[in-house]
Amino acid sequence: MAGRRPNQISGAGSTETTAGSTQMQAINPRQPIAGQVYERLRRAITTLSMLPSEALSEKELSLQLGVSRTPVREALIRLADEGLIDIFPQRGSFVAPIRLRDVEEAQFIRESLEVAVARRLAGGCSRRFLTEIKSNLYDQEKAVNAEAFDLFLELDEAFHKSFCEEAGLSKSWRVIQSVKLQMDRVRYLSLPDLGHLRVLLNQHRAIVDAVEAGDLEQAAHSMAAHLREVLRTAKTLSEQRRDLVEN
Repeated sequence: MAGRRPNQISGAGSTETTAGSTQMQAINPRQPIAGQVYERLRRAITTLSMLPSEALSEKELSLQLGVSRTPVREALIRLADEGLIDIFPQRGSFVAPIRLRDVEEAQFIRESLEVAVARRLAGGCSRRFLTEIKSNLYDQEKAVNAEAFDLFLELDEAFHKSFCEEAGLSKSWRVIQSVKLQMDRVRYLSLPDLGHLRVLLNQHRAIVDAVEAGDLEQAAHSMAAHLREVLRTAKTLSEQRRDLVEN
């Protein structure tokens, strides 16, 4: 079954309201409100449900989510700090364009951490980890063959997270998550492209092979090459989608 790009802001609620092309699930009143608002807006932006340059109204967002304007305002400020929203005095708030310099800096930070993680695991990891990561690769292949793009990205996320967890570096994964938001937007913008997903899958396999073989240098090299793929993609998109990607 073919996958599709997400077109809604996901969360814990079960009721959806619609404004324009963006659907939002209702806020769960039994959970902290501010965090839910932030997560929904961040996901909408990173998955391109909300496109660069799209105007954001505190009033409209609060009505869609069924909350007061205060948690929406707090979420917008937080997202602006993360570079996902531009706030202009007297003009309002807008989804920020994908900026190549932000993608490059995020990639630099992520590569520094994940290359070190790959090298550490090549120096020793559990059989359980290798079994589970190979199962993940198998599921990735099935997702590619089924053209389940969103599922592939979920498995890709789990793949990288599991490396940090196996290395005992869960805080490093939290740092990576905080900086890779612009990279995630590039990933979603590159969909659907089966050829690109197959390249990523083969790169994942090369990383696992090097880790299993205990080859520290090859594991580091394979991880670095994989994480630099987003830079090539971003530069290509900056030429093809100048309405969304800013040099």
